[in-house]
Amino acid sequence: MRAVKMPRICFCILLLLTAPASLWAQSGKIVIAHRGASGYLPEHTLAAKAMAHAMGADYIEQDLVMTRDNELIVLHDLTLERTTDVAERFPGRARGDGGFYAIDFDLAEIRQLRASEGLRLPGGDPVTGDPETHYPNRFPPGLSRFGVATFAEEIELIQGLNHATGREVGIYPEIKQPEFHRAEGRDISSAVIDTLKRYGYTAKSDKVFLQTFSFAELAIIRGEILPAAGIDIRLVQLVGDPEAYPWMFEPGGMALLAEQADGIGPAHPLIIDPESAPGSLRVSGLVERAHAAGLQVHPYTFRADPGRLPPYAASFAELLEQHYFTAGVDGAFTDFPDLAVQFLRSR
Repeated sequence: MRAVKMPRICFCILLLLTAPASLWAQSGKIVIAHRGASGYLPEHTLAAKAMAHAMGADYIEQDLVMTRDNELIVLHDLTLERTTDVAERFPGRARGDGGFYAIDFDLAEIRQLRASEGLRLPGGDPVTGDPETHYPNRFPPGLSRFGVATFAEEIELIQGLNHATGREVGIYPEIKQPEFHRAEGRDISSAVIDTLKRYGYTAKSDKVFLQTFSFAELAIIRGEILPAAGIDIRLVQLVGDPEAYPWMFEPGGMALLAEQADGIGPAHPLIIDPESAPGSLRVSGLVERAHAAGLQVHPYTFRADPGRLPPYAASFAELLEQHYFTAGVDGAFTDFPDLAVQFLRSR
């Protein structure tokens, strides 16, 4: 039988249809679910993490703090009152500043709390009394029942879903305010590393990034804690304000950072000037300098809520296009992982 020559365009389509892995994964572009699918379900709940996994996120984030009995829990704040009903269940347990600190509660007590979408005003709306949230279009406070999970429980959920689906979704934990924990007599970083090692995250090839805003802690983790544990994982330096570490933004700063970190997680206004005009983006040189130093760049946080787009982006898809491809970032933290996954698939 004579071989039939396939037209070039048909051959390209066949390659697309039979590719064993997603094109965006092959190109190195990843989607990181910020506190889970937090645009749809209360942040850091197991339900939000399961939804993010189902939506196709490549990594799922965990913010970590410690309890009084040294358990690691998944919670963004040091305090519990923004996202739980702790003030109702444990009145009188706040510190002098009004905060109900997680480190003042045992895990058994925290398990009694109901988690919800984060509240903006502790007392609710002053007129109606209803809870007021930062994002009124998200999951309404008071509906259903959610709780605060431990780090181990969340890892087991993600690993279990990976086993059941055949996917390899990674984890992206953040050590919250390690200096606060050290002042309270807790070595949270060693506890996190011990947990990661116990669940098989031991090498840079494993699907884990460990992040923190503290460069001093990052250096301790890289120079002391990881060698003591006998593992070596990827570390990411978070940066929200360039004034926190001005040396990182000076010539040679990214090369110095690369001695301790494998990536940088900047606030996205550090990538594209928020004063940029439509069609006239002012892109900083941060991504270029970071890449030259061998660092990955994963900015935060991309939100599709009404009124949350910067003025230079006409749509959420355009915002992603500007960062993933115009600025060239490697990944993005988003509350809406489904939209980012859909964008990269279409792109």
